[in-house]
Amino acid sequence: MEAALQPPRRSFVREWIFTVDHKKIGIMYGVTALFFFLLGGLFALLVRTDLLSPKGIFAAQNYNEFFTMHATIMIFAVIIPLLTGAFGNYLVPLHIGARDMAFPRMNALSYWLYLLSGIVLLLSMVFGMPDAGWTSYPPYSVQSQGPGIDLWVTALHIAGLSSILGSINFIVTIHKMRAPGMTYNRMSLFTWSMLVTAYMQLFGTPALAGAITTLISDRHFGTVFYNSSAGGDPMLYQHLFWFYSHPAVYIMILPAFGIVSEILPVFARKPIFGYHAIAYSSIAIGFLGFFVWAHHMFVAGMAMSTGIPFMISSMIIAVPTSVKIFNWLATLWRGSVEYTVPMLFASLGFIGSFIIGGFSGVIVAAVPLDMQLHDTYFIVAHIHYVLFGGSVMVIMAGLHFWFPKVTGRMYNTKLGYLSFWLYFIGTQVTFFPMHFLGLAGMPRRIASYPSMFQFWNDVSSIGAYILGFGTLVIVSNLLYSAKRGQKVAANPWGAQTLEWTISSPPPEYNFDDLPVVSSNPYQPYPDPNLRPTTNPSPTPSPV
Repeated sequence: MEAALQPPRRSFVREWIFTVDHKKIGIMYGVTALFFFLLGGLFALLVRTDLLSPKGIFAAQNYNEFFTMHATIMIFAVIIPLLTGAFGNYLVPLHIGARDMAFPRMNALSYWLYLLSGIVLLLSMVFGMPDAGWTSYPPYSVQSQGPGIDLWVTALHIAGLSSILGSINFIVTIHKMRAPGMTYNRMSLFTWSMLVTAYMQLFGTPALAGAITTLISDRHFGTVFYNSSAGGDPMLYQHLFWFYSHPAVYIMILPAFGIVSEILPVFARKPIFGYHAIAYSSIAIGFLGFFVWAHHMFVAGMAMSTGIPFMISSMIIAVPTSVKIFNWLATLWRGSVEYTVPMLFASLGFIGSFIIGGFSGVIVAAVPLDMQLHDTYFIVAHIHYVLFGGSVMVIMAGLHFWFPKVTGRMYNTKLGYLSFWLYFIGTQVTFFPMHFLGLAGMPRRIASYPSMFQFWNDVSSIGAYILGFGTLVIVSNLLYSAKRGQKVAANPWGAQTLEWTISSPPPEYNFDDLPVVSSNPYQPYPDPNLRPTTNPSPTPSPV
């Protein structure tokens, strides 16, 4: 009788290829992005392998292709899709008490466009890879031979369309599909971060589309947008590109801020400190993020006086970020802190590394300092502390935090702790020496260098291999545990957001009855010292 009540088993094609379930789409985003993470990491190891020798190991052209593919994959195929596509798709409807996204078919289309953009980028590995860096500045990108830049532009156009469709979906879903009683001031902080991120994607992505459309037009259709000898201006490309790409830095970090705000109160057993300050500081970051783009262009020919307003705005935007860090530390203060794997990634791993990136960011926001440091490895250190020590570290925290919810199983905690220490140590060993190299004057984007820089380059390359090993530990642990891990109860962490009130994994339509919300999800814990068990739920006796 019970077997007869079970829904019919769907084929793989119906279950995954044609799915419009936001949870499955989020999982597909995550699996695809993790594949590209491994590929982008491989290109990073090729770059660091080349730099083991002052004379370089690969040809300079190959080196240019490697660092171009590494950065492009990590930004457009890994970090943004993981944070917005994977975490955002899976969690936002659950956090607001909805059964799905507002436009499920559009949601599925956004994933398939993302996958198509990745495939187009992979085709360049067959027909010729782009070699102008992830920024592809003209005039070199206009003159570069082969199809690499063309495939790069095509992939970014498709990825941009995916981002626009996804952002529209998030905006409508969050504004129109919240459960009864779910006011804006009762939303989870992750939902707040996704709402601001969606608006930034919606308003910023068209500028990138304009930049790369005019670039491809100069390459093939005889236009002279960026040909200075014919009246064009290469600076126009930089303005269009960075009007999107500096907000993109916050697109890559705001959802990470939201994830940290979900993890810290759970394992500190305290309500989040300063809920409204954290939520509204996200809005401030989203607004100010569109007024700082030209600090990437201080050495591109701008008058110093023109750079002053951007220097001021770049320093002001550090204030709402500092508000978040203060509130996170206040949440931990005198909490009953349990250092689980996700807690280590989110606290020591993220906060400890991101503060370093924040300090170096304030340094290079100053016009005179940036003019000395801009084309050196100091900038490489800064951006990697922000995006790896920041975004990627939080991605790993989120993967371990919501893994039991997605799979209904627990990962191997010993391997989890090992992977954290490999990541934390690897991050410091890889990227901190780059500050020394930059201050000593080593230029970035070079395949060979004077032998005086070899020691710190060798140290940095060793750190990169530690990170590579840590990544393999994480991926193997999660893949094995998804099938063989110990089964857990619906809420193994004792968290308070809505996704933990339903089974793990969640049912297809999330909630049998839409929840009625009467408070925000950051309430005091009755007994902060009482920890939930991660043992399997008891199996009911057969009737």
